[in-house]
Amino acid sequence: MLKNTQQLLDLMTRLRRPEDGCAWDLKQDFTSLIPYLIEEAYEVVDAIERNDLDDLRSELGDLLLQVVFHSQIAKERGLFSFEEVSAGICDKLIRRHPHVFSDAVFKTDAERHQAWEQAKADERQEKNKTLVRHSVLSGVAGNLPALMECEKVQDRAAQHGFDWPDVPPVFEKVLEELQEVKEAWESGDQAHIQEEIGDLLLVAVNLARHLNVNPEIALKESTKKFSKRFHYIEQQVEASGRNLLDCELMELDAFWNEAKVFLKKGN
Repeated sequence: MLKNTQQLLDLMTRLRRPEDGCAWDLKQDFTSLIPYLIEEAYEVVDAIERNDLDDLRSELGDLLLQVVFHSQIAKERGLFSFEEVSAGICDKLIRRHPHVFSDAVFKTDAERHQAWEQAKADERQEKNKTLVRHSVLSGVAGNLPALMECEKVQDRAAQHGFDWPDVPPVFEKVLEELQEVKEAWESGDQAHIQEEIGDLLLVAVNLARHLNVNPEIALKESTKKFSKRFHYIEQQVEASGRNLLDCELMELDAFWNEAKVFLKKGN
């Protein structure tokens, strides 16, 4: 394993060698690689969701390449190396698992989670100790997908006491925000409509948190379900020799209801 890791590092060094490396690889920097890093992460997720383990192995390799690529660029600039990246995550794993690597004892998952979050908070404090002002929300990446960022911000706030104690008030808040969206729509003020839609989505994420549902996964699954049902509609319309735009909404809605029954049976 170590031999293959070293070979990967050597290959990346060779690709980035100015005198005889690859022109494309040499042009890349941290910023230019962002789209590829994100794409590879999502392709790993896709392989997992399809349960394609051969593809998962391949996609994890592609993702690892991105880590090695960024580390090589950093090494060339005298910032850090792949070895330091590896050492950093090893130190972090040991620090965040005192019940495994030291004598700490946790009786429940809640205690383990609390210790994990405290370790992360200590790390953030150390990272931000030179800042004049520090927020408990510091460290939440601003370029996460919106639902993930929203959930993490709310989790962080909840850890410091800013959260509803139970579920019923969250349902009430969802209804309140929905009514405010309706009022904004009636006003015709597009900026206000956008603001209220954002508030509605935020409280929907909060509801998901209280119901122990990952909003990112929930929305992804619902989108897949929508796509399957819409494909069924397309098939029915195509079988009738027409295009979607030739059909009335009432007919398409009837196909939609058929799809719900048809797909629920596992077809």
